[in-house]
Amino acid sequence: MNLSKPLSLGLGLAMAALCCTVSAQDSGTLQKIKDNGFIQIGARDSQIPFSYKIDASGDPIGFTNDICLQIVEAVKTKLGLPKLEVRYTMLNSTNRIPLLQNGTVDLDCATTTNSTQRQQQVDFAPSHFATSITAAVKKSSGITSLADLNGKTVATVSGSTSIQLLRAARKNSDFDVKELAVKDTSDGFILLSTGRADAYVLDDVQLAGMIATAPNPAEYTILTHESLRQEPYGIMLRKNDPEFKALVDETVSGLMKSGAIEQIYSKWFESPIPPRNANLHFPMTDAVRALYNNPNNKGI
Repeated sequence: MNLSKPLSLGLGLAMAALCCTVSAQDSGTLQKIKDNGFIQIGARDSQIPFSYKIDASGDPIGFTNDICLQIVEAVKTKLGLPKLEVRYTMLNSTNRIPLLQNGTVDLDCATTTNSTQRQQQVDFAPSHFATSITAAVKKSSGITSLADLNGKTVATVSGSTSIQLLRAARKNSDFDVKELAVKDTSDGFILLSTGRADAYVLDDVQLAGMIATAPNPAEYTILTHESLRQEPYGIMLRKNDPEFKALVDETVSGLMKSGAIEQIYSKWFESPIPPRNANLHFPMTDAVRALYNNPNNKGI
């Protein structure tokens, strides 16, 4: 039986498909969006107030999402597509970079820390937030410092910089903890609220959001006087796409330079937000204001 012709045909079709895929990627994100008629935004289920869903059927909302929707408006103008469709894909800390790289999403619009390590794989828009990595605990625990976590069980998010910092702290100091790594930020707070974890190490603003929207916010406190590190958040996009990156950078920097970003900030950090009309009471820090006064995408 001669298999050479079917094999050659199959190989040819596979190579053709590969060439088409490479060609589509080489054409750039803007051309991809124009050809498809939609833009894909990577979002989250529960990163209050940056990117989260009120219910399973609705689109995500939040601070970073609002910034990304401004980018969408700029794309509409650039491409002459006033009715450009926005499609959302829910991401997590472990799949956000691969799904951005393979074209599943065009922008990652959540709480990704801009690190020099990640810059080797993706590009970042100018940083839109700066946060401090610390811990939330129950007031009844008696934990008042990071040193008090010695011998305790600590929840962290898998794939986040928080767990890396905690591991570094364990290596370079005298305390030791038992880590419970979770897939999603809300899962970590569940461990804390149910007593399965003594503390939850995460960005201070995300901790504030979860506490503010918890049924019993008065039960918790954040170790705001201590920090493992300060980190900038940035919107991720694919590397080696100068035309799209220029549009993203111009849009985000424009929001900062015009002062429009302050209205968006106030909406999500200093006003009642869905679903429970909780107010985070999280005024703009000096670190955040410095980013807006001098837009940049420097990683840590």
